[in-house]
Amino acid sequence: MAFPSNDDGDRALAPKPAADTQQAGPPAPDPSQAGSDDDTPETAKPDTANPGRRKRLLLIVALVVVIAAAAYFLYDALVLSKRVTTDNAYVAAETAQVMPLVSGQVVDVTVSDTQSVKRGQVLMRLDDADLKIAVAQAEADLAGAERRYGQTAATGDALQAQANARGADVGAARAQLALAQGNLERAQIDYQRRQALVAAGAVSGDEVTAATNALRTARANVAVAQAGIAQATATQVSAQKDRAANIALTRGTTQATAPEVLAARAKLRQAKLDLSRTVVRAPIDGVVAQRNVQIGQRLAPGTAAMSIVPVDRLYVDANYKEGQLQKVRIGQRATLTSDLHGGDVVYHGRVVGLAGGTGSAFALIPAQNATGNWIKVVQRLPVRIALDQRELRAHPLRVGLSMDAEIDIADDGGDERGGNR
Repeated sequence: MAFPSNDDGDRALAPKPAADTQQAGPPAPDPSQAGSDDDTPETAKPDTANPGRRKRLLLIVALVVVIAAAAYFLYDALVLSKRVTTDNAYVAAETAQVMPLVSGQVVDVTVSDTQSVKRGQVLMRLDDADLKIAVAQAEADLAGAERRYGQTAATGDALQAQANARGADVGAARAQLALAQGNLERAQIDYQRRQALVAAGAVSGDEVTAATNALRTARANVAVAQAGIAQATATQVSAQKDRAANIALTRGTTQATAPEVLAARAKLRQAKLDLSRTVVRAPIDGVVAQRNVQIGQRLAPGTAAMSIVPVDRLYVDANYKEGQLQKVRIGQRATLTSDLHGGDVVYHGRVVGLAGGTGSAFALIPAQNATGNWIKVVQRLPVRIALDQRELRAHPLRVGLSMDAEIDIADDGGDERGGNR
């Protein structure tokens, strides 16, 4: 069998364009035309499917948004609506002011700023020379008062003896009166006898004269005796009154309870107290701050020398907006974080009180709202939160540090705003 030549064979074997095209399908796209604007039928197919995919994507996105919105709504309803937060909160404390109660020159200062002190620890000393002299003077005054009381008591006994003696004098005067009256009776009898014998001439004129003189003398003696009784009685009454006055000074008292002795003893205690106050001690446990006293400085009573900050009894004043306080009650739980320790350290506390007024109400120059140019400003009210002392010891704070406060208003800690249950 004869084979055709290469040229003929090539021509014989060459595919027919029309038949091959119908059997093999559409020709492959030309790479040179890949970036042209005319799409082939193969690339136009996905355009008919994109609207459904986009709808599915939009539905998914909408579903995610709805779920996120519902989750936020639930979080707000279940969590955020039950808590009020603020970052306008600061640490505070009831700082103790250290000041001398007596005047004097500072001779020693034993502490400095930032130093921790215990209650009763010596902080400074004042010169005590003058006060030691005052104590000695008070002791002498007390001894004098005790001696004066003893003298008054002894005088009372002497006055009683004098009153008794005046009573004896009255008795003696009465005896003298009785004797004078006896003499008067005898003189009268003698006188009457002689007068009866004068007419008979039985007695001489001299005897009658002597009898008359004796009668007059007896009458005078009676008058003197009566006067003696009156004088002795008056002296007795005077002595008794002196005794009564003396008794009034000492009645119901002893040397230990006499008013003069008590007054002198009180002055002595005051002098000793003033002497003890020359040593100034710490009133509480804490940290020394604002020390402004130096050795040699003379201080007057009430001069602020330093402050003691009780770092283990701190609290937080959280300044909440007035619109956040509707459900805040005393006793509600609170959580706090500080900028010092960060969010990892959480403090726990309770609301212990709400301030009696806003900060602007107690400002040095209060706002004048009764004016024409009035602009409403949201006010803040300090809410005091007590901190756990154990947490303060574990993570110390200092006065003035910033805090973030969150109060759980779902906790019904009190039945009135600003009042305990």
